[in-house]
Amino acid sequence: MSSAPNAGPSPGKVLVVGGCGFLGGHIVNLLLKQHPRTQIAVVDLRTTSNRNSHANVSYHDGDITDLAAVTTLFSQIRPDAVIHTASPHFNAPNHVHDKVNVEGTKNLLKAAQDTGVKAFVYTSSASVILGPETQIVNADEKWPLVTGAAQPEYYTTTKAYAETAVLEANRTPAHFLTCAIRPAGIFGEGDVQLLPKMVTALRKGQNKFQLGDNNNLFDFTYVENVAHGHILAVQALLTSHAMLPTIPLDTEKVDGEAFFITNGQPVYFWDFARAVWHEGGDTLPLSGVWHLQYDFAFAVGALLEWILWALGKTPSLTRQQVRYSTMDKYHNIDKARKRLGYEPLVDLDEGVKRGVRYIVEQEKRESEKKGQ
Repeated sequence: MSSAPNAGPSPGKVLVVGGCGFLGGHIVNLLLKQHPRTQIAVVDLRTTSNRNSHANVSYHDGDITDLAAVTTLFSQIRPDAVIHTASPHFNAPNHVHDKVNVEGTKNLLKAAQDTGVKAFVYTSSASVILGPETQIVNADEKWPLVTGAAQPEYYTTTKAYAETAVLEANRTPAHFLTCAIRPAGIFGEGDVQLLPKMVTALRKGQNKFQLGDNNNLFDFTYVENVAHGHILAVQALLTSHAMLPTIPLDTEKVDGEAFFITNGQPVYFWDFARAVWHEGGDTLPLSGVWHLQYDFAFAVGALLEWILWALGKTPSLTRQQVRYSTMDKYHNIDKARKRLGYEPLVDLDEGVKRGVRYIVEQEKRESEKKGQ
């Protein structure tokens, strides 16, 4: 599969919030690939990374927690559509998640409503349905959100609150259409959380260990496919906007809806890790892998967290890592396929090759710099 140009309608003038981040940068690049004449504006706290030099892209420094500044930017840019990908790092303090994910999203909604934006697409998270004991097995969008005390990750709670605000804002006013994209396990060139940690584990020799029996299916999603889902959502909202005041059938409706986006290829967790390690140069046979059972690994993770917390350090194994690498977590993307026309552009194997190749090339450049 390859990222052939999309034959869908032009998305008009698009504002990508967080467009200098990992996902946002890929959305900008794919928009240009599929619609080279589209006018794109990027708003980010600092627009220094992942910049695209294309003449149709403009960059604007802006803080989404400042409503007046956001409104001024929207008044200047006058976008037809907004794609909101901005979010703090997963491990940021709780008050930062509140301020950016919840308050910042509400500021963007207000500015969009006040300046005539037609379509607003929010990057949510597949984890908004994940509870502390839940196994996610072929989950669809009917599964309830898990928030507050029932949600172990505060970041995820604020993503769910922001998603709810976005969907509740749909058709207020009547010409303002919104939806949410819920990606699962994003990886690819420039990711800072998934592939780099796995490659680092390989470099440290941690590929010798496996937690659990590797019978748990997990969704990993190549970043260009997530970008594709966002662009399809914008196009679908703009198509619905052009048909106003007609309201689509419930089975076709995109506005006011959430959509899981994955590669549609659930894979056993450690098979994915080994595919990454193989691309990174791993030659260890399966017979050389030590299997650590869940209860033992969980206890070790808890002990390491406690000891290293006391020392002000971060452990290499945590209870969260043990849980994530031994649980089922995969989703049903039929709704996105039927209503958005979504199909992954890049399959899992090709995505792994691209992502790891990017890291290896970075390592090579860093090594050459040190050798100068």
